[in-house]
Amino acid sequence: MKIMVTAASFSSEISGIQRHAFNLVRCLLRRPEICRVDLVVAPWQTQLVRTAGLHRDVRLTTHVADMKEASLSRNFWYYRKLPSLVARLQPDLVHLSYPVPIDAGTFGCPTVLTLHDLYPYEIPENFRFPQVIVNRLILKQCLRSVDAIACVSDTTMSCLRQYVPASTYEKALRIYNCVEPEPQRIVRSPIPDWSGESFLLCVAQHRRNKNIVLLLEAFQRLTLAKSIRPSMKLVVVGIEGPETPGIQQRISDLGLAARVVLLRGLSEPELQWCYTRCEAVVVPSKAEGFGLPVAEALLVGCRVLCSDIASLREIGGTHCDYVALGTDEEDALAKAIEATIQEPRKEPVLLPHLSAEVLALEYLKFYRQLLSSRRSLPNVKRNVRFSTAAPGTQSSDSNLSSGAVEQGGVHGCI
Repeated sequence: MKIMVTAASFSSEISGIQRHAFNLVRCLLRRPEICRVDLVVAPWQTQLVRTAGLHRDVRLTTHVADMKEASLSRNFWYYRKLPSLVARLQPDLVHLSYPVPIDAGTFGCPTVLTLHDLYPYEIPENFRFPQVIVNRLILKQCLRSVDAIACVSDTTMSCLRQYVPASTYEKALRIYNCVEPEPQRIVRSPIPDWSGESFLLCVAQHRRNKNIVLLLEAFQRLTLAKSIRPSMKLVVVGIEGPETPGIQQRISDLGLAARVVLLRGLSEPELQWCYTRCEAVVVPSKAEGFGLPVAEALLVGCRVLCSDIASLREIGGTHCDYVALGTDEEDALAKAIEATIQEPRKEPVLLPHLSAEVLALEYLKFYRQLLSSRRSLPNVKRNVRFSTAAPGTQSSDSNLSSGAVEQGGVHGCI
């Protein structure tokens, strides 16, 4: 089976999209049934592939898309140029790692979309106007065009049902993100000028739904109340986004410049270092599709405090502490942090349902079902209907508005 995975996006630093795409590739390469994987990245992302160590498998070829960093160029490439690459490489199936505009009818093979969330509808504040309208249109077009949708959680499945017609929802099923322990270890701290101080850890892109400003305010409240050591730091790891100026301003206003560290672009071993040494991982999000840091923290044995939302409950289960946000949420979060860091250290939690071994089998079953459906009607684009048991009410359409690097060597652009 030959699979193409598209991962070209705006970020030159590791983000959730790239981590999902790379982990998907690792899952697929676990199986002997997969004879070839074509991974498509942007020119500014080739180093990420090398750092991830993916180039070591001879079945993998990484193709560098001929696109510019501007969103218009990226979207144009996906819609106009991706079909040519598909025609040249002839994969059995194309797997999109996030929603992009596509002309799927020209591919000649099934298309799958990984759906992480529905932020353009749930959290429009994550996007500046008019970008939010563009993101909604792209999401709508992609959901309608693909043959199948792989939601990263039951929570995302349930949310999808609220915004799409039944014909689209029936194309979806849940396949969790792959999360496994990081085997590499480092000794040197990725935190600048770290001298052994204790710290809280938040792994989050600078977006509104991540609630980083609320965390800053709760951290300041703990400091003023002397509920934490004066030397304790707050480390936030994540790429910049629309909220970055506001976060930086709030750090300055609260006088926390010496105690809050903003990091980005950490490697997996560096992030692992942070997990293993933090006092607790805090995830105060108001909305999430999956909650990757929760799973990663549990695998290490971190204390984990989450906002009490469905997606984080789904991933964290009984292993995390939860805090309800809303009324007096700053005080509630501060008290919950204080209580969490006083708990005994935890043992690592096994999460076999998120392992590459389990998920590789799920992907294979998923792909075979799609390919079997396509072969039964070779001249007709056919959407496979999956049996789902995700909660939710009847959906309604009214809610939706309208070169290669191989084994480490760069061979060219497409």
